[in-house]
Amino acid sequence: MFKNRFMPGRSAALALTLTGVMGAANLPAQAEEKPDPAANALLYAVAWKQTAAEYRALYHQGYNIARDRVDAALAAQKPGDKPLAVFTDMDDTVLLPLPYWSRLISGGHAFFDDPVWDEWVPQNDLVVAPGAKEFFEYCQEKGVEVFYVTSRDQGPNTYDYALGNLKALGLPYADPDHLTVLTDSSNKEPRQQELAAKYTPVVYLGDNLNDFQRKYYIKGDVPARIAAMEEDRAEFGRRFVLFPNPTDGHWMAAVFGESEPADTPEARAKLLEAAVTVLK
Repeated sequence: MFKNRFMPGRSAALALTLTGVMGAANLPAQAEEKPDPAANALLYAVAWKQTAAEYRALYHQGYNIARDRVDAALAAQKPGDKPLAVFTDMDDTVLLPLPYWSRLISGGHAFFDDPVWDEWVPQNDLVVAPGAKEFFEYCQEKGVEVFYVTSRDQGPNTYDYALGNLKALGLPYADPDHLTVLTDSSNKEPRQQELAAKYTPVVYLGDNLNDFQRKYYIKGDVPARIAAMEEDRAEFGRRFVLFPNPTDGHWMAAVFGESEPADTPEARAKLLEAAVTVLK
């Protein structure tokens, strides 16, 4: 999900009229313009994440649905069947990086900023999603295994950081047997298929359609991505449980052509176009 890309901040333009090499060299440097957090493109989305009771309610709703699916699978299980398992994403599904977004906006960064994220991840300052820990503890109690499959890249310590994030919040199944970290791809299907050969997946949990199937990773074509989702409409709330994430993810690739656009005038124009375009 998070590839390394440096996104520079805005700086004031420095116009110099050169009357000579020495004259230009003696001109005082102009101070860099400080970004205005109130003009940040993320403001409404992050404010909603930080304050809305509805945001938290959607997590409780999702994990309640997941528990119902587990109960139904347990009731239907027969001797000799493969063991049951839950396949889940991590970020914005189990772990909420709310303090990261606060730090990003306070620092004048817009969209997503990998250097800030990479520095922040090892601090174990993530928040467990409402209902997540209770659900995974219920799975453990019932003998249903949980497999975390995430896509991250913070260098050679990426795996240790991810495992540390889970352990810091006391989540069940926080061990190398149940955690997969993809550092060179956001395609989770190959790993999910490997696991499905040994386990019956009860439910898939994610904040991003691409957490469920690679077919949804469509760049630069919003209607095509929506159409791909509509083909599977019967799966949502049944096989797939989706959690809310308006700040980042592969929905942005459909709008911008990439999942983590830089904060440029072109990106802002595409964001505006997406906001005013009504799709029916």
